Amino acid sequence: MNIQLLMTGNELMSGDIIDSNSSMIADHLQPLGITVTRKVTVGDSLNTLIDEIRSLSQSADLLLVNGGLGPTRDDLTAEALARATGTELVENAIALEHLTTWCEKRGAQLNQANLKQTLLPEGCEVIPNPRGTAVGFQMLLNNSLVVCTPGVPSELREMLRQTIIPALNDQADPAKASTRDRFHVFGIGESRLQQMITDQIPDWPDALELGFRAGAPTLEVKIQSKKQDAELREHYLEKLLAVFRDSITSSGNDSQAQALVSLLSERGKTLTTAESCTGGLIASMITSVAGASAVFEAGYVTYSNQQKTRMLGVSEQTLEQHGAVSEHTVREMAQGALKESGADYAIAVSGIAGPDGGSDEKPVGTVWLAWGDSSSIEAARLYLPYPRKLFQTMTAGAGLDLIRRKVLELSTHPDYLVERVHPSWKA
Repeated sequence: MNIQLLMTGNELMSGDIIDSNSSMIADHLQPLGITVTRKVTVGDSLNTLIDEIRSLSQSADLLLVNGGLGPTRDDLTAEALARATGTELVENAIALEHLTTWCEKRGAQLNQANLKQTLLPEGCEVIPNPRGTAVGFQMLLNNSLVVCTPGVPSELREMLRQTIIPALNDQADPAKASTRDRFHVFGIGESRLQQMITDQIPDWPDALELGFRAGAPTLEVKIQSKKQDAELREHYLEKLLAVFRDSITSSGNDSQAQALVSLLSERGKTLTTAESCTGGLIASMITSVAGASAVFEAGYVTYSNQQKTRMLGVSEQTLEQHGAVSEHTVREMAQGALKESGADYAIAVSGIAGPDGGSDEKPVGTVWLAWGDSSSIEAARLYLPYPRKLFQTMTAGAGLDLIRRKVLELSTHPDYLVERVHPSWKA
C-alpha cells in the first residue's frame, strides 16, 4: 500500500518545532507491515497545499495530511482540500455537534473563530477527534483517499489508534510486519554502546536492525525485526539486555520519570526532591506523570543559601565552610527533605549551571548529587560541561537514575560516576 504524508505548517519549515508526528504515524503503521513511501513538508500557503494535495494524490493510495485544522487564519487544510476536489466549504453538522458538545463539557464559549473548524469540504467523511475541537475528515481524490488530521500530537495519536489504523487492518502485510523493541539508557553514549555490543555480541544478525537515537537525558536503543524472526529476536534481545541491563532506565514509550513512578508505586514507596541548580526540574518531570501523587507529596527548590537553611535545615556552618556546591551541603539537603516530607527516598542536587559562577576548584558544570533513604545517603560529584539547559536536564537525569538504582538495590555504581569528572579531580 502506497502511503504518503503531507505535513503542514510554517513552524515546521522554520524549525520552531520538530516534526514528531510523521514518526508517530510510521510507528503506528509498522506493526501492519506498511511503510511510508514519501513525505512532503510545506508551509501555510494555500496554493502550495492545493498543488501538493493534487500531485501526491496522483500516486498515493492513502495521503495523510497533518496540520492546519485549527481556528486561525493560517489553518488552511480544509479549504485546500475543497479547492483540490472542486467542492465548496460548508458547515458540517457532525463537526458542529462535536464542537458544541466539547465546549459545553468544558464551560467554554463557542466563538466565531472556533466555528471555522466546522467548515469542511462538501461530501467529506468526518473522522472523530476524541481529544480536541477539530474533527478530522477524508475524501477521495484521483482514486486516493485523502485523510486530514490535526497537528496536535495527542489528538493525532488517539485518531490513529481509534480510527485510522483499525481501518487499515485489511491492508496489513504479514510478511512485512515487524516488531520494534525500544529501550532508554542513561549514562552511556552511542559510540560506547555500539562498541559494547560489537565486543560482547560479535555475531549480531543482519535480520535484526539495530539503531540508536541520541536524546537528553537518555539515549534510545531500537531493535526492529520481522515477525517471522521472533525466536531469533528473543535470543538476541536477552543477550542485549545482559550487556547494559543496569543502565536501562525505561522501555517502550515510557520516560525515565514514568518508569521511576511505576517502580515506586509497585513498592509502595515515596520520593522527595531537594533542588538548587535544577530549579525544580526533577520534581516537574516526576509530577508530569499521571499517578505521581501516589509517590510524590513534596519537593523543595532551595536556590539560595538562606532557603537551604530555612527550608531544609542545612547548617550555616556547612555552607560557610564548604559552600553550596559540596558533598556536605547536598547530604544535608537530602536529610532535610526526608525529615520535612516524611518520604522514603530523596534526591538532592546543587551545582553550577553557568555560564558564570565557576572557579578553578568548582568549574561551571560541576554538580553534587545526594540520594538515598533515612538509613543511607550516598553522594557523588559530576562534571557536566553543557549549556545551562542541557546541564540541568542531564543533572535531573542523573538524579532519577541514581534513585532508581537505589530503589532496585543495585550493588554496582554506574560508570559515569567515574567517567564524568573534571580532569583536575583525578589528581
